[in-house]
Amino acid sequence: MRDSKGVAFFDAGGAVLSLYGIDDLKRDTGLEKAAAGFSGVTLAFNADSERSVDETLAAAENAGAKILKGGHKVFWGGYIGYFSDPDAHVWEVAYNPQFPLDDRGLIVLPA
Repeated sequence: MRDSKGVAFFDAGGAVLSLYGIDDLKRDTGLEKAAAGFSGVTLAFNADSERSVDETLAAAENAGAKILKGGHKVFWGGYIGYFSDPDAHVWEVAYNPQFPLDDRGLIVLPA
């Protein structure tokens, strides 16, 4: 486990479970005023660059997703955006230079 400023990360063998407070998550996604129904769960795709975040968001939108927040730099040094898929699942697309991807594209939590 690794924790950092209100979020805890658990290595799950190439995937990562991240726990983040629901109020912070609502604010982060832009859903702080969302109607009932937001479960407080998001799925995430980790990209290898800021450009890849923007490309992934564009591909999601072209496939019918609603962009909640376009790609933007964040205080911890990364670059993220959010979308809601046609089934209303919320996705984060993130580039985190502190969490590299291995040669298979799987996230690697630093020690």
